[in-house]
Amino acid sequence: MNKRLEAQRTLARIQSQLNFEHWEEAEKCEFTQRLEEHFERLFGLLIEIYGDKYDFYYHLQQLISVLANGYKQRTAALKEVDRIHLQEPDWFSKENMLGMACYVDLFAGDLEKLNERIPYLKELGITYLHLMPLYLSPEGESDGGYAVSDYRTVNPDLGTTEQLRQLAQTLSNAGITLVLDFVFNHTSDEHQWAISAKQGVQEFQDFYYMFPDREMPDAYERTLREIFPQVRRGSFTFDNESQKWVWTTFNNFQWDLNYSNPAVFNAITDEMLFLANLGCGALRLDALAFIWKEMGTDCENLPQAHALIQAFNACLQISAPGVVFKSEAIVHPDEVVKYISPEECQLSYNPLLMALLWNSLATRKTKLLTQSMRKSFAIDPDCAWVNYVRCHDDIGWTFDDTIAQSLGINGHDHRHFLNNFYTGKFYGSFAKGVGFQENPSTGDCRVCGSAASLAGLELAKQRQDSQAIEMRLPECY
Repeated sequence: MNKRLEAQRTLARIQSQLNFEHWEEAEKCEFTQRLEEHFERLFGLLIEIYGDKYDFYYHLQQLISVLANGYKQRTAALKEVDRIHLQEPDWFSKENMLGMACYVDLFAGDLEKLNERIPYLKELGITYLHLMPLYLSPEGESDGGYAVSDYRTVNPDLGTTEQLRQLAQTLSNAGITLVLDFVFNHTSDEHQWAISAKQGVQEFQDFYYMFPDREMPDAYERTLREIFPQVRRGSFTFDNESQKWVWTTFNNFQWDLNYSNPAVFNAITDEMLFLANLGCGALRLDALAFIWKEMGTDCENLPQAHALIQAFNACLQISAPGVVFKSEAIVHPDEVVKYISPEECQLSYNPLLMALLWNSLATRKTKLLTQSMRKSFAIDPDCAWVNYVRCHDDIGWTFDDTIAQSLGINGHDHRHFLNNFYTGKFYGSFAKGVGFQENPSTGDCRVCGSAASLAGLELAKQRQDSQAIEMRLPECY
């Protein structure tokens, strides 16, 4: 059957079963119009991923119900933002856009105190504020908030979900867009889904990758990259309660979600729309390169990962089109740009520019930066880079070795130099960074450090303090 015709017939069946009993006519018309506009694309993506499932149409029906509920729960103010952003789709790429990322506790203490600092943000010219993960996470094993135990509950130390909702509205009134993290590759092992899986509930064991023995994990690991080799080896963790091996790409308390199960896509879409309905204008997609697993591959940047993100994008276009995606793809430059399009991620971090700015500071040369940007800077005109100097994450020197070689630079040796320079091991370095994820087998690592520490301000301050102490010494005698 022709795919377009099949999509039309499927949509007609689904619409006939939707319950609009308590909807106003204007709401019904708006939702239906968006559903009809984007359904064919969504249907095509989902049938590509899940079309071989016997219950595909059941899950599709459930998904459309999730989208309808997500739209219905959006406030009138947020629906108006949707309409404004649809009329002005380049709202996020204006020349006055200036972003800031912060941890709530480190910047203000809690959400209530952060609300009091909005005048300061306006004085700085901030137009979008990214709050680092503030959801409920396990104590002591939160990975900076990226081990989410409940997407709908704010960490009690920071405030409440209602305070976050109110903050989003206050920020919006001040002309500042709220950005939240969408941690969708994994949950913490204390999420209710994981707890149910540990207790043997098959429905939720199917939400994760769980194996009774090492046969499948060993087969997968032949081609997987270790992400945190300093912390642990391998990508699987044995769970004592369920007596099964669980896929844990990052930390053993972060269980990877199984997106080959359409129920997982539906459940995470529901969580995504809840976050959107809090009032954020953008969602940062965390660890998006890892969301699809395929035997015999490194399970990174696979085509199905792109299809899944595009499907999430289509869901937003139907229920909350005022919200955009921001890609966090800290991968090879050729892979970064593949995530950037109006149908996938409208915004993207520019990790190449960030890393090569630091390279230029260390080498006092700009040729690698210039050549790299000539190749990798151009993106769809309806999208935008998020250019930055530093963020919470470590620095990986992900420049293109082919470009480096054309300039007479050995990529492997140059990364070794940069690691040494920014961890203060290179003679004459002004940096005070720290090595991260050092692989004992290869010697590779990444670099952590604030802009002040890497640029030499920390060292200068230490030397200034030391000189001041020396100058005061005679007074002590």
